[in-house]
Amino acid sequence: MNSLKNKIAIVTGASRSTGIGTAICRSLASQGADIFFTHWHPFDETEGNGGEKEWPEQLCAELKSLGVRASHMEADFANPEISIKIMDQVEQTLGNASILINNAAYCVPTNYQNLSIASLDQHYVVNNRGTVLLSTEFARRFEKNHSKGTPGRIIFMVSKGPDPDNLAYILTKGALIGLIEPLSVGLAPLHITVNGFDPGPTDSGWITDEMKIHFLPMFPMGRIGLPEDAARGISFLASDDSQWITGQVIKSEGGFLGK
Repeated sequence: MNSLKNKIAIVTGASRSTGIGTAICRSLASQGADIFFTHWHPFDETEGNGGEKEWPEQLCAELKSLGVRASHMEADFANPEISIKIMDQVEQTLGNASILINNAAYCVPTNYQNLSIASLDQHYVVNNRGTVLLSTEFARRFEKNHSKGTPGRIIFMVSKGPDPDNLAYILTKGALIGLIEPLSVGLAPLHITVNGFDPGPTDSGWITDEMKIHFLPMFPMGRIGLPEDAARGISFLASDDSQWITGQVIKSEGGFLGK
């Protein structure tokens, strides 16, 4: 299948071999898209699910082996200039992108007892400020560089739920949900669709054996979600077949009961 052939896609947050970002890169590349992905090793190494310092180069080589072009860069979304730096690098290495997958996120456990100004600000800076500024910079350059009628895509990975130990993460991801509908209206004249994608609990490296025992009964299909499940849904939203879907939040959770 080459439904995305000759399109350039940006995927943020592809730092780990088991992550959703990596699965998205593979899926889009398998359909012919050239891939530019970002990663931020310091977070995965110290606060995330474990760092794989050599992984970006390995992933880049793997994507190229599929017959597409690929490039990548370290991207600290706490840097207020990161959106411009990313878009500049994409244009210099691959060209003018028409697909943006906002997958990068900051997530550190927070509850009512330990929530601090510093933690809340860090979640906001990465999950909201950096992500939103990249999306609007992407849209401005899309309008400037693509001919009228060219289809564009912006997809936000979002989350929700009643987890009292992830207050800052769920709050900031919820703020993205509030942005999707008005941004989709603003960008519709450019033929850019804007959607959210909620994969539910996904076994991307953070789910322990104990957590699997807790989660499994909540999945009526008998298994926990995998990164590839999310990647298939994202690939559809990135394709031309989804042109009439915009302003939506797609829940792709396999019937997950733990709302």
